Amino acid sequence: MSTKKSTEKNNKISSTVARSGNGTIQITFTIPWEVINKSRKEAIIELGKDIEIPGFRKGRAPENKVQEQIPQNSLLEKTLGNILPKAFTDTVVKEKIKPGIFPKFEILKKDEGSDWQVRAQTAELPEINLGDYRKIISESGKVKNIWIPRQARDKPSENKKSKELTREEKEQLVIKLLLENIKLEIPNILIEEEVNVRLSRLLARIEKLGLTLDGYLSSINKNIDTLRSEYNEQVKQSIALELILSKIAEEEKLVIGSSQIEAAINATSSDPKLKGTLSSPEQRRIIESILKRSAALENLVKLM
Repeated sequence: MSTKKSTEKNNKISSTVARSGNGTIQITFTIPWEVINKSRKEAIIELGKDIEIPGFRKGRAPENKVQEQIPQNSLLEKTLGNILPKAFTDTVVKEKIKPGIFPKFEILKKDEGSDWQVRAQTAELPEINLGDYRKIISESGKVKNIWIPRQARDKPSENKKSKELTREEKEQLVIKLLLENIKLEIPNILIEEEVNVRLSRLLARIEKLGLTLDGYLSSINKNIDTLRSEYNEQVKQSIALELILSKIAEEEKLVIGSSQIEAAINATSSDPKLKGTLSSPEQRRIIESILKRSAALENLVKLM
C-alpha cells in the first residue's frame, strides 16, 4: 500500500492518502479542533431552530441548553457533515482520484479540545483493457462446438438435430467469453458492499416468511461462510460484467435517446408515484447506463 500526505492544508485540514494494489483507497483527515468547534456551534444553531425550551423563545435559548436537547449522534453527524464532503472532494481533485463509490467514513479520534481524525474509504474503478473483443466473439460464433450449453448437454437427441444456439444461449456464451478474456481486479470494498446488500435482502425475505437465518441455511445445507463465499463470486462476476459492458458501450459510442428511457420507465411501473421517482435525473442516468449495457450486449450477440 502506497501512502501520500498532502503537503498543503485546505481550511487547515490535512489529509493522508493510502492506495492499495486492488484499487482500495483510504484517506485519513486530521481536522483541527478549531474547525470542529466552529462547525459544532453552527450545527447547534441549525439543529436548535426547531427546539423549544421552557422559558426561552424558540431559537433563542443559550447554546448549552440547546445542546442538551440535541441527540449526540445527530450533533456529531451534522458537525462532520459540514466538514467532510468538501474535505473529501478537495482531496479527490488534488490527488486526481476517481472514486467509484461514495466513501465510508470512520472516526478514529474525537477527543474534546484536540484535533480529530477521520478515515474515508473508497475505491477507484479498475482500468479496462478490452483487447480485440469483437474478434473473440465473432470467431467463437464460427466454431459450433466451442461450448455446448447445459440445456443441449441434457438433451443430446435435440443437439444432434441442430447445433444452432438460441438467443439466450448466445448471450450466455458472450458473457462467458467476456469474463474469461477480459480480466479485472475488482476492489474488495466494492464486492463486500454488494455482498452485504444481498445478504440483507435475503434476511429480510427470510424474516417475512417467519424463518430464522440459521433455519434457512440448515434447510439448504449451507452455513453463512459458504453463502457469503458464493455471493462473493457472483458479485465479482456481476461487477466485472457491468464494467466491461459499460466500457464497450463507451468504446462503440452507443447513444440512448430520451424516448428509450421514457419507454423503459413506462414499462417498469404503472404506479404514478414510482414512475415519478424513476423520472428523477439520477434514476434516468442509471436507466440510461443499464440500457447502454444491454445494447452493447445485444450488438455482441449479433456477431455470432
